[in-house]
Amino acid sequence: MTIKVFVDTEFTDFIDTHLISIGMAADSGEEFYAEVPYPDLPCSGFVREAVIPLLGRLPGAACSVDDLYEKMIVWLKDVRKGTEDVQICFDYQTDWDLFADVLDYRIPPWCHSRRVGNHINELLRCEFYKKNNLPEHHALYDALANRHAFQEVPSSLMP
Repeated sequence: MTIKVFVDTEFTDFIDTHLISIGMAADSGEEFYAEVPYPDLPCSGFVREAVIPLLGRLPGAACSVDDLYEKMIVWLKDVRKGTEDVQICFDYQTDWDLFADVLDYRIPPWCHSRRVGNHINELLRCEFYKKNNLPEHHALYDALANRHAFQEVPSSLMP
C-alpha cells in the first residue's frame, strides 16, 4: 500500500526563492505544518499581501530551519506506519524542490515524488476553502485542499 502525502509550500518569490512555510496532509488524516524564518527583502508584493498575513495562525508552527529537517523526517516516518512507500504529491514543481531542499536532498528511499496537478479538481478545491472558511495561500490549507480535491483520474479526462 502507498500512502499519499500532499505537500504545499509558501515562499518568498519565484526568482529569489526561500521557504516561508510548508504544509503536508496525508491521505490517512495526519497533518504537518511549519513556518521558518525567511529573508524579508526577496518577498514579492503578492507574498507580502496574501501569504505573510496568514502566518502565525497555528500554534507551535514556528520552527528553525535547522530543526525542520528532523521534524519532517519524524513526521514522515510516523505517517509511513511500517514498510509502506510514501508518495509525496505536489501540484507545483517548486513545492517538491523546497521539500527536497529541507531534507538536504537526502530523501528517504521509501519517499517518491508525484506531480498531481492534473488530478486536482479545481471545483472541489474551491469548495474546500468555502466550506471550511479558509483562505488560499496558506501551506497547510492548500495541502488539505489538494488532498480533498485529488482524483486518481486526471481532471482533464473528467466530463
